[in-house]
Amino acid sequence: MDSFCERLSRAVDANRSLLCVGLDPDPALLPTPDVAGFNRAIVDATKDLVCGYKPNLSFYEALGVDGLRALGETLDHIRKSAPAAVVIGDAKRGDIASSNAMYARSLFDVWGFDAATVNAYTGGESLAPFLEYGDRGVFVLCRSSNPGAGDLQDLQVAGGRQVYEVVAERAAAWNGRGNVGLVVGATYPDQLSRVRTLCPGLPVLLPGVGAQRGELRAAVRAGVDPCGRGLIVSSSRGILYASAGRDFAAAARGAAERLRNEINDTLEQDGMGL
Repeated sequence: MDSFCERLSRAVDANRSLLCVGLDPDPALLPTPDVAGFNRAIVDATKDLVCGYKPNLSFYEALGVDGLRALGETLDHIRKSAPAAVVIGDAKRGDIASSNAMYARSLFDVWGFDAATVNAYTGGESLAPFLEYGDRGVFVLCRSSNPGAGDLQDLQVAGGRQVYEVVAERAAAWNGRGNVGLVVGATYPDQLSRVRTLCPGLPVLLPGVGAQRGELRAAVRAGVDPCGRGLIVSSSRGILYASAGRDFAAAARGAAERLRNEINDTLEQDGMGL
């Protein structure tokens, strides 16, 4: 069976894109109460511009059974309408191994995600149930994009290293099946560059682009591997809610196209065009 990285590489090649659309349906911002219909329209409008989609499970769980039903319908539509796209379950699950075994079964066997985000605060042993799925990506939260991330992630530990650096090093050591990646926010390009130095071969999922005002070009340059790949640039609100009107899908397409083109222009300038 193909590895996650192989599927991701094909998705990047298919649309010449490192862009991933985060499917985060916020009832306060949605132009329609039909969550699944909204997501279908977004997918249909952007499927030739992206390498993947990233539903954040919290938005669906907050809607109860109806939200989970909408998630299932969304995943079915992506598989039919954009079969080359990778789909990342943004759940950031993290618990002891017995609980993580159930989380992994849910995300990979039940929902069928190609990859999932996880929290490693309970240590590498606890992530084994995720890592055992050798054909699925496991993105370890490393340096997040929120303003308070430094409260813990920048703390210095033994040897003068910061916690996020230790997480990156440990993640590289956990990569025995070639399925580990890192989550690093676009709002901190210096830390992103440090992570890339520590882990030159791991794929990086890059949130914080768009609504969180991550500086795109600096983040792309800091985050890509030496071949101009290995980076998944995720944007959610900046694409989904580009318009609050009936033209939301067309506006989302325009926002996604501009973002993809800016990413590709940056790579072209550095001699690493897709």
